[in-house]
Amino acid sequence: MDDLKKKRFLWGVALAWAPWIPTLIGLANAFVGISNTKATGLTAVAGGLVETFVTWGVVAMLISQVAAIVLLFRAFAPGHWMRGLLSALSICLSGLMLLLVGVFLWLSWFQRHHTF
Repeated sequence: MDDLKKKRFLWGVALAWAPWIPTLIGLANAFVGISNTKATGLTAVAGGLVETFVTWGVVAMLISQVAAIVLLFRAFAPGHWMRGLLSALSICLSGLMLLLVGVFLWLSWFQRHHTF
């Protein structure tokens, strides 16, 4: 295994998976808050995610996920199927995180600036 590709792989996996720790903690807090207050709807879940994204930082989240995707794509090597599988899974998780950040930004922008 090429040493540079191994470093890219390790950094890519770390960047791809690290944001999920505070995200899962934030989701757990959101669901506890929902069950305690009997709140319903998307805004109740979004309120719990606000704490998570403010803590981590939206810009840091975007940068780390894009960097993870780039590093993981560059770490693919023929003959290393397990590393390729973990890279593909990590790329999908990074894409999901980017989608969640995009939905969060969209909801927060339109909830604050537009009233329906």
